[in-house]
Amino acid sequence: MRPYLQGALIWALGLGLALHLPGSVWKGVTPPLAFPWQALGPAALALGAMAVLAPLAAWVGGPRLATRRSLALLEAPPDLLWAGLLLALWPGAWGPPGMEGWLLAFLAAALPGEVRWLSQAQRSESPFPAAWGSAAVRRVRRIVLLRLWGRWLAARLPLWLTATLVLERMLGVAGLGSDWMLRVAGRDRLGLATWILALALLWGLSRPLEREDA
Repeated sequence: MRPYLQGALIWALGLGLALHLPGSVWKGVTPPLAFPWQALGPAALALGAMAVLAPLAAWVGGPRLATRRSLALLEAPPDLLWAGLLLALWPGAWGPPGMEGWLLAFLAAALPGEVRWLSQAQRSESPFPAAWGSAAVRRVRRIVLLRLWGRWLAARLPLWLTATLVLERMLGVAGLGSDWMLRVAGRDRLGLATWILALALLWGLSRPLEREDA
C-alpha cells in the first residue's frame, strides 16, 4: 500500500505542476491546440497489432526467446535508425511515408523488445512443465500470458508513447507522442493535466502486477 501512495503522490505533484505553470492557452492568449484525432486510428491499429503479435510470438517461442541473440540484435537499434531506414527504403513514387510508414517503423522498433519482455516474464520450463509434454507447455504459457496481458499493456503504453515521439518527428507526422510536447511548448495547462491523468490511470492499472511479484 505504501508504494502505491508514494506513486500517487508523485502523479499528484506532476498534476499540480502542470496546473500551476505559466500558461498562455489557459489565459486565453492563444487558441487551444487541436488534438491529433487523425492519429487515433493508426495508434489503435499499432496497439492492436502489438497486443496480438507480441504475446503470440512469446507463446510460440517461450522463455528461450529471452536469450536469443537474433532477437536481441533486432531490439538493439534505436527508433532513430528504424525511421532512417524506412525513409531510405520508402519508394519516392509513393510520396511521404505518413502514418502508414510510422506504423511500420513503430512495429519494427518496438515488437522485438516486447517479445523479449514477455518471454523473460515466463518461468523456466525445465524440468517442468517440459517433462509433461508439449500440450502442458503450451497451456502453461497461455495461462501466464493471459494473466500478464492487460497489465503488460498498461505498463508499456507510456513507454511506447514516448518512443513514438522520435518516429513522428523523423517522419513528419502529427501523432500522440508529439502532442504532449506541443502542449508543453504552447503552455497548455489543461491539455498537460489531461495527459498526466491518463498516464496516471495507466500506472494504476499496472500496479497489480507489482503486488503479485512482491
